[in-house]
Amino acid sequence: MTTFVFAALLGVSILGYLLNRRAAAGLRADGTSLHSLPGYHGLFSFLSTLVPVFVLIVLWLILQGPMIDHVVMSGLPAGSLDGLDTGGRQLVLAEIKSISRGQIFGEPEQWKMDAAQRYLELHQMSGWVLLSIVVILSLAIVAFARSRVGVEFRARHSVERIVSGLMIFCSTVAIFTTVGIIAALLFESIRFFEMVPITEFLFGLNWEPQIPLREDQIAAEGAFGWLPVILGTIVITVVALFLAVPVGLLSAIYLNEFAPDRLRAVAKPVLEILAGVPTVVYGFFAILVVAPAMRSFGASLGIPVSPNTALAAGSVMGIMLIPFISSFTDDALSAVPKSLRDGALALGATRAETVLNVLFPAAIPGIVGGILLAVSRAIGETMIVVMAAGLIASLTINPLDSVTTVTVQIVTLLIGDTSFDNPKTLAAFALGMMLFVVTLIINVFALRIVRKYREAYD
Repeated sequence: MTTFVFAALLGVSILGYLLNRRAAAGLRADGTSLHSLPGYHGLFSFLSTLVPVFVLIVLWLILQGPMIDHVVMSGLPAGSLDGLDTGGRQLVLAEIKSISRGQIFGEPEQWKMDAAQRYLELHQMSGWVLLSIVVILSLAIVAFARSRVGVEFRARHSVERIVSGLMIFCSTVAIFTTVGIIAALLFESIRFFEMVPITEFLFGLNWEPQIPLREDQIAAEGAFGWLPVILGTIVITVVALFLAVPVGLLSAIYLNEFAPDRLRAVAKPVLEILAGVPTVVYGFFAILVVAPAMRSFGASLGIPVSPNTALAAGSVMGIMLIPFISSFTDDALSAVPKSLRDGALALGATRAETVLNVLFPAAIPGIVGGILLAVSRAIGETMIVVMAAGLIASLTINPLDSVTTVTVQIVTLLIGDTSFDNPKTLAAFALGMMLFVVTLIINVFALRIVRKYREAYD
């Protein structure tokens, strides 16, 4: 039913657009001078109908579920919920919803079957009521918008106000979403630091998150030190950048300055396909191809290589980052004015000298921005590390050893049924807060570099 509601809203909005546009075009054809073009009159009707009714639908759908649940639970026979706590009541409601979807296990009581039938009836009635309200309200708004078409009506100004309001709303949502994320991380991190000293977390050399199984059992000292985790993140990131930065830069320079147009037209899209490959596929490639090859090569040289190695994960992650660096570098080089190229070549510089001494310095802000974006992507990567690097935190900088990263530990700590009242689970939020701080510092650093070295050309 929800699909029909949105379809009805879209259909009536389009109808309003056509009616207003046609009416305004008819007035212009008769020689009447309008303030705004017919398209703006149509957009006024379209937006005036779509925006408020869409908000109404969203609010209705948000409130519909809790209201129906309350009505259904209130209508249960007396004594059905006696002795049940909140969890038990939720289980009964979940069973009623399962029965309403046709998922019946065993032989439920008749009152549950009746409640499921009432649940379905209320949902259907709510859907029809919503559809009726949407159609009537939309038609009323369309009629009102149609009556506004005239000589004095400033449709363009009204459309711009509506669009401006939408942009302000979207910006506000983005801001409050960011504030909400920070608040959630900060609140849970404070709870974690109430159980684990912050000095132990920041300077501890062991990462073995656990909770006591008995009252007399105490977790080992330093079990929540994050240094091994962040060190493993740094090792894998450095390995990835060691591969991605030179390959990405050189490929972008070649494609932008030296490659024939036909080769560039084929090579650039093929290179950017790497950016669309799912990270789990890179993980399969790392664990099935790269890691065994490194172990075999290490064994032939007598060098011990861990089954899950940071070198394998970092190398495959570097392949994944090549399109990001290459694309940003290519865009930065293309943004340099052609007059600089022509001037350097006219003075006798070779193409290589032009790239190194003229184009590359001018494109430094864009190039650095792309590299730091790749750094943020490498720090936040999870799937490749889970499959190729391992889950054990080791205080080592040897890329041939098994390491783990911050994101992998966050996923590991929050897998399955979790209770947010122990340091083991809350440690994930502390790691998330530290990861947020690190990426924020990287982004601020990137913005400072871009602003410092940005060059404006006429």
